[in-house]
Amino acid sequence: MPKSIDYYFTPVSPYSYLGHERLIEIAARHGATIVVKPVDFGRIFPASGGLPLKQRAPQRQAYRLIELARWSKHLARPFNVYPKFFPVAADPGAKWILAAKAGDEADALRLAGALLRAVWFEERDISSEITLAAIASEQGLDADALAAGAASPAVSSRYDALTQEALDRQIFGAPTYVYCDELFWGQDRLDFLDRALAK
Repeated sequence: MPKSIDYYFTPVSPYSYLGHERLIEIAARHGATIVVKPVDFGRIFPASGGLPLKQRAPQRQAYRLIELARWSKHLARPFNVYPKFFPVAADPGAKWILAAKAGDEADALRLAGALLRAVWFEERDISSEITLAAIASEQGLDADALAAGAASPAVSSRYDALTQEALDRQIFGAPTYVYCDELFWGQDRLDFLDRALAK
C-alpha cells in the first residue's frame, strides 16, 4: 500500500523551515508521498489554546530564540533568528502554494520550501505579490498562472477547507505530519515519523 504523509504547516513557520528538507529526504527514503496542506494558524491557535508569538510570555519568547539557534546549528541549516520580514502575513504565500498544488504536488512542495527559505534565510517579504512572483519564477513555475489561481475563490475555499480539516484532526501547531492517522508535531518529531514509516 502506498505511504502518504499529510504535511500541515504555514509558510512563515521557522520549525517548518528547519524540518522541510529533512521531511523530503525521509519521505523519499521510504517511498512515501507528501501531501502539502498549508493552513491558517490564525484560526487554529485560538481554537486550540495557542497564542500568537507576540502574546506569549516573555520567557517563552526568549527560549524560542535559543531553541531556534540551537536547532539551526544542530542541523547545519542557514537561519536568521531575527528575519527582516517577520512577523509577515502567511495567507498570500499559502494561497500561492495551493495554486501550485492544483497543478502538481511536487511544485507545491518545492514552492513551500522556497517560501520558507525566503523568510528565514533570504530576508524576503512573502506577503508581497512581486516577491511571490519572483520566487515562483525562480522555481520554474508560471507566476502569472499562480497569481490568478491564488486570487481565485476556489483556492480560498480550499484554504478554508484544509484549515477546518486540520482543526477536525486536532492539529494545533506547525509543522504537523500525519501518517496513518498518527500525528507528529514539530520537526523534532521527524525521527519518530521516520521510524513509523519504516514499520
